[in-house]
Amino acid sequence: MAYLGFERRSFLALTGASLSTSTLGPAFAQNARARTLRFMPQAALAVLDPIFNPTTIVTTHAYCVFDTLYGADRALRPHPQMAAGHQVAADGLTWTITLREGLRFHDGEPVRARDCVASIRRWAVRDGFGQVLMRAVAELSAPDDKTIQFRLSRPFPALLDALAKPGASPCFMMPERFAATPPDRALGPEAMIGSGPWRFLANEYTPGSRAAYARNEAYVPRDEPAEAASGGKRVHFDRLEIIWIPDGGTAAAALRTGEIDWIEYPLPDLVPVLDRDRGTRTQIYDPNGFLGFIRFNHLHPPFNDVRVRRAIRDVVVQPDYMQAVALPQDWQQCHAMFPCGLPGATEFPAAPRGEAAMQRARDALREAGYNGEPIIHINPSDFPAVTQQGRVTVDLMRRLGVNIQAVESDWASIIARRANRAPPAQGGWNLHNTNGPAATIANPAVSWAIRMNGAQAWAGWPTDAAVEAEVEAWTLAADAPAQAAAFQRLQALLWEAVPIAPTGLFRLRTAFRADLTGVLQAPNPMLWNLRRG
Repeated sequence: MAYLGFERRSFLALTGASLSTSTLGPAFAQNARARTLRFMPQAALAVLDPIFNPTTIVTTHAYCVFDTLYGADRALRPHPQMAAGHQVAADGLTWTITLREGLRFHDGEPVRARDCVASIRRWAVRDGFGQVLMRAVAELSAPDDKTIQFRLSRPFPALLDALAKPGASPCFMMPERFAATPPDRALGPEAMIGSGPWRFLANEYTPGSRAAYARNEAYVPRDEPAEAASGGKRVHFDRLEIIWIPDGGTAAAALRTGEIDWIEYPLPDLVPVLDRDRGTRTQIYDPNGFLGFIRFNHLHPPFNDVRVRRAIRDVVVQPDYMQAVALPQDWQQCHAMFPCGLPGATEFPAAPRGEAAMQRARDALREAGYNGEPIIHINPSDFPAVTQQGRVTVDLMRRLGVNIQAVESDWASIIARRANRAPPAQGGWNLHNTNGPAATIANPAVSWAIRMNGAQAWAGWPTDAAVEAEVEAWTLAADAPAQAAAFQRLQALLWEAVPIAPTGLFRLRTAFRADLTGVLQAPNPMLWNLRRG
């Protein structure tokens, strides 16, 4: 199936097309260029608040501005970050975290424990792991400016894992006055004051186009080597610019000419071009990969009927999806609710595909009462790793006889519509495609994709009390065997409940100038540890 449609973009890259000054701004002096890092993300940065909107691009921005108490390495192990360390009482019911010296916000104010308490509370309202944690918290307090104390009603061994989760809403620390904002109200540019390695330049921000940052001269990095979201966040550039270039071919051409330094996701068919160019390099973005999937809206027909969700899961031909977004050596089939290859993940036997499966899906739709009503599929037009998979789904639905209406728009508009719980005919939606970095959906505590806690669940809002009970059993398990048993029970339940329909596991490549060193492998681009030359 030919879904890529990249011919014009490939031509632009191959012919060395370059960005106009209207896209990148006037040329600037070579010595200033050497001190500026220019990064092209996977999608436009149209929202800034990582708690309100925990998408990858917003999280990338937030890691620049804010810091976390603990950071996860590539194996998802938590390490102290803003914390100097912690102590746990013998009964496991009191955790005391001490802040390290020298922490200051970008406005010069010291980071105080009460800022962290307010930040944790705001994060925990929106984040699934945070919600589970707070159910075990009897009291969260700041006894003094350097001390954060959790007093628990029951042991919670995964407390540091919660504070260190690397994506899909990391627990970022911000000043108390901003953390007091209700989490369903987005913080704006004026609130982008953190204690991270980059200072946000609010007066240079153009939503959906450009953001600029200055090196935080007051930042004191940790001594440990940088690894994913952990270790020393050392910045060797004076200035960072995050620039959105809608056309992938134009972005690749700008990378080849040195007008930008790093593209988060080059278009797959341009990777060989960039590999052959002596001035550019590519590498696997995150070795754990990304799990692609279809997300259903469980509030409205026909996908509120589990029979329909199961039938759609069983007609997904994963190679069709994977060939649309990744190179042949960079994907695999994965019939699972968690990324294949990660500890404990179970892959289920794939149902036979073909016309018989298609007819079963048609029958399931009819039995669920579907009678040709419009089905709304929302899809970003400017996010290649998602866009192409969405188009495969639209084609599949048409072959099933579904009256599918494809709504394509920019990523920011799709995110806004995805949050709408109204019926599809009133501005809501029925289904969409997306993907999750493996680290952000690696286990029951961190995965936003599998939670089925109704109104508190990720957009799609599925409800299943048995699933939620096993999530809690896994999180609170007393030992490894009990946790493993809960994980297996949970996966069996999820496979039958179908909160998502997996489309395959793929590894994306990132591309950067050959003279840029220190690019880290992580679920998000980490915009530190980088040098030129």
